[in-house]
Order: sequence, then structure tokens, then C-alpha cells
Amino acid sequence: MLGGGHVDRTSRAPSPNSQTPLAFTTPTSSHGASLVHGLVKKKPPPPPPKRKPSMRPEEWVVALYSFSGEGEGDLSFREGDRIRIVKKTETDQDCEKGIMSQQPGAHSKLQLAATALASGAVVAGAILGYQRLQKEERLTRLKSSIPEPEEQARAPRSPPHQILEREQLARNRAFLGEAGQARLRAAFVVVVGCGGVGSHCAAALARAGVGRLRLVDFDQVTLSSLNRHAVATRADVGAPKVRCLLRRLRAVAPWVRFDARAEVLDGTSAAALVGPWTGDGDGDDDGDDDGDGDGDGDGGGRGGERQDGRMPDFVVDAIDNIDTKVHLLKHCWDQKLPVISSMGAGTKSDPTKIMVGDIGASTDDGLSRATRRRLKLQGVTAGIPVIFSTEQMGDGKAKLLPLPEDEFQKGSVGDLGVLPDFRARILPVLGTIPAVFGYTAANHVILSITGYPTDYVCGKSRDKMYEGILAYVQGTEEKLMRALEKGAPSEDVALGLKIPITTGDIAFLAEELYGGRSVVTGLPTRLVLTRWRKPETSILVTVGGGETVQRSSDLRLRDLVCMTRDEAKRHFKEVLTGPRTVEELYDARVVEKVEARVKRAQMYEDEFR
Repeated sequence: MLGGGHVDRTSRAPSPNSQTPLAFTTPTSSHGASLVHGLVKKKPPPPPPKRKPSMRPEEWVVALYSFSGEGEGDLSFREGDRIRIVKKTETDQDCEKGIMSQQPGAHSKLQLAATALASGAVVAGAILGYQRLQKEERLTRLKSSIPEPEEQARAPRSPPHQILEREQLARNRAFLGEAGQARLRAAFVVVVGCGGVGSHCAAALARAGVGRLRLVDFDQVTLSSLNRHAVATRADVGAPKVRCLLRRLRAVAPWVRFDARAEVLDGTSAAALVGPWTGDGDGDDDGDDDGDGDGDGDGGGRGGERQDGRMPDFVVDAIDNIDTKVHLLKHCWDQKLPVISSMGAGTKSDPTKIMVGDIGASTDDGLSRATRRRLKLQGVTAGIPVIFSTEQMGDGKAKLLPLPEDEFQKGSVGDLGVLPDFRARILPVLGTIPAVFGYTAANHVILSITGYPTDYVCGKSRDKMYEGILAYVQGTEEKLMRALEKGAPSEDVALGLKIPITTGDIAFLAEELYGGRSVVTGLPTRLVLTRWRKPETSILVTVGGGETVQRSSDLRLRDLVCMTRDEAKRHFKEVLTGPRTVEELYDARVVEKVEARVKRAQMYEDEFR
């Protein structure tokens, strides 16, 4: 307002920032002054005082990884960037309102150190976790490899089971023939003792196609027995031997029906363990023995569902304890069960000395000798084939180890064995020899069941008997020389006489040619060899003269026949030095038999001598 003037305001309120024309009216002065009209710029009102924002501390975070937004305008950052938090809400889009700033100053080193520490912790945790998982996995595999007592797993049967079986047994069938393989496929064999000898025997029988196998052994696999066991591994240590065999052989021959008995054989249990097939043992017997996997075989089912009560076709004795061995052999003898017994393989190393012979003729084997003596007391003198070694102990060879003093102090020998009357001392065993014994036993069983001809004769290595027969032939030739040759009265034409015969020739004639029996009566005892016909010419062969003269007989293998000592004495008196001929003394059957043997001996001489 100026000089008493007034301001006319319009009814419309002007905005604070607008310019409003104002009309000023000045009163007329006494001098007649006129009114002055003009525009005046109005000052805006002072702004309201600004409210000071509340001081809130800034919040920053460090990016641990890089991130790239998907759309335009989305927040993106790199690992190590510092991000200031502007506003926090409850949605995951708030980061878009953040402010990023890379400050590679002192904070970057701390950020990198923290990042490295966190990364190292994550990597270390991952490595330790992986190692623990590996350890748990190995432990699980080891536990799963140990068989449970009720384990029923077996090698899966393929759908074309008969085709696979025929292909697997093709070589056996070609060797034994269809009929022989069929007999073997239907056979029931009991193997008593599943250690070094028994395990190899059972494995060979299963691979050959034996239909039913009963495995009997109370013992468990030990670490020291792995040098001679057929299938055991370290994982089997502590497991029953029969279960170990069962698991491995099922994978080889899934069609074989097994009956595993982890029991001790003695006088009371022999009848059950070597008794009829019932299929109620620990093995998997599903009643299928015809090889097609459908369970419609003719045998007994598991738990006795289809018992056929068939007695064993053969029993294999692979026991290394004398008392148990005698119980088993006596039972088989009484029940007329075919059996073959393995004698001692301990301390033996020469496979060429392993023989198959009758127990009455087995020599040079301690276990065989002790078993034979005990059986004789029970009335069993012969008729049981055994596998034994004629190898003799000597300097530098293995022998029975003494019982250590610390073991001796623990108690008597009976207290130290696995069971009463079982051996406690260690018998050195070369792992290969029990295998030879086991395969020899399996070979004998296979040939016997299938009817395959065998050429070996029990007791071939009777060296003492052969030496005795050779001495008898030497003496007979000297007597015959003196009776037939005419020399000076003071001259002994048989002095220093030699004969062109060896103990090997004696063994061939007595065992191979005449079968260990007299050609006249068939008796197998007190056998000797003597000339068959009386010589028609001189039998003396001399080389040189005087003091260096060499005298020998013209004796040949074809001239000798096998008789008992009494028969040979009569033959020498009646034929060789008497007036009678062999045709006059013996019947035509004996003469014909001898002439056939003479031809074979002549063929042998012509080929090998």
C-alpha cells in the first residue's frame, strides 16, 4: 500500500507464482494531479520450512556372485560389487531400487578374503562329504558280500535253460556220450569234507553235470586255508565251508540241486548225513532236476515237499581225521555204498606218486596205514578204493610241525583241537597236492557212474611186491639153468646169471597184462611170474669168456605168466622140469587165455623194447 492508496484484489486468488495485474488509485491532489495506472510484480510467499529427513544409517551388502537382470532396467551386478540398500520391502523385486557402486578400495580386499574363506569352507565340506559317502558305500558293499544264514540268492535261470545247459556240458557229452551224461545228470553224490580236497572234488562234479550234491562239513573257512581251497576268498573267512561252496557253485551250475549240511559226521550222524536224498538241508532244492527251470524234476522239493528217498550213487571221503574217516568208511561198507577215500595230502609234493588203489594194498602213507589197521579190527580188510601217495619223507622235505610251547601250555592236545580228537598240530600242505587228490576223486566218481572204462588198477605202485616177484623170477631161471644146461661138473652155469627183466616189466605183466590175478585160478594173493612153456633150446646167453664172461638168460616178457606161488611151484615141477605139457596140465580155457596174453606181451615188446 502506497501513500494512503488501496489495493483492489480480484475475487480469484492468484497462485503464489503467478503475476497478477494490480490497479493502484492515487487520489487527486490539490494541484490536479491525475491517476496513475501500472503493473506491479507480486513477491511469492516464503516457502514452508523443509522437514529435515531423519538420519538413517546407510546399509550396504557385498555381492557373492554375479547377476544379470533379464529385462531392460533390471538390476545387474558382478561378484564383489557393493550394493546400497535404499528400501526394504517383502518382495524379491526390491533389489531393482538399490544403488550399486564398485569401490575397489580397502573394502575389496576384505570382500575377496571373505569370499575365498566362504568358498574354501564350501569346497572342504563337499570333499569331506564325498569321502564319507564313499566310505559308507564301500562298507555297504562289504557287508552285502557276506552271506546271510538264510540267503537264498542264486544265479538267475535264463529262460532257455536247457539250451544253455546243453551247450555248457557239450564237451562232457561228447566224451561220455548221451547215455553217460544222462546217468551223471541224474546222479546223487555226497562229498564229506569241503576243505582243500573236498572243495576241488565238489567243484569238478558240479561242472561235470552231477544232478544232486550233498556237501557235509562242520568247519569254517580260515585265512590259512585259502592256499588250497577251490573257491574261497577273503570275504568268505569265518563263513561255513558248505555255504561258501554253495554260493560259488550255484553261479557255475545253477541246475545242480544242493543239500548243504554244516554238521559233524560221527557214528550217530552218519546214517542221516550219508542217507537218502530228502532236500531238507540248507541248500536250494526246488524240485527241478530236469534242467528246464520249471521245478518239475523227479527229485525232492525243498523242505521235503517232493522227497524221493534215493540213496547216494557215490560217497567221497575227504576227511583228514582218522576217527571220522573210519566211521564213514565203515558205514559205507555196511550199507554197500560206493565210496572212494582220500588219504593224506600233507607233506606231499610229487604228483606222479599219487595212486588209486585198494585200501588193503595202499603203502607208504601214514593216514592210509592207520585207517587200514582200524578198519581191519572192524572186519574191513579190502574193497574200498583209496587215493594215496607213495612219496617218502626225507631230508629237506616238509614234516609235521611241533606244537608251539605257548599253545602246549594252554592245555592238553584234546583241549586245543577244534573238536575233541581232532588234530591240533600243523601239517604242512602244498596247495597244489590237495587239488590233485580232489580231481582224482572226482574223476573216479565220474567214470564209475557213467560206466566209462578205466585202465588203472588198484595198487599199481607196489614196489616191494614187484621186487619180490623179480627175485623169484631170478631164482627160477637159475634153477632152470642148472637143470637144463650141461656144463663141467665143477662149473656152476648159473653163477652170475642176469635176466633182462626190470621191476617196471614186472609191474606191467602183473598189473596191466594179468590184472593182478593168477591166470589159472584168478587169486590175487602171493603172486609170482614164471615161464609158461618148457624151453626147447638152450636159454643161456654168454658174452666173452674166462673170468670176464657174462651169462644171461634169453627170457622175454612173452614167456612169463602170472600165478600164485603154490601154482608156480607145481608148474615148475610138472612142466618146466617135468614130462608134461601145458595142454596136459591145464584145461583149454586157461591155455586160450594165456595165449591171448602172450600175444599182447609180444606186441608190447615189439613196440617198446
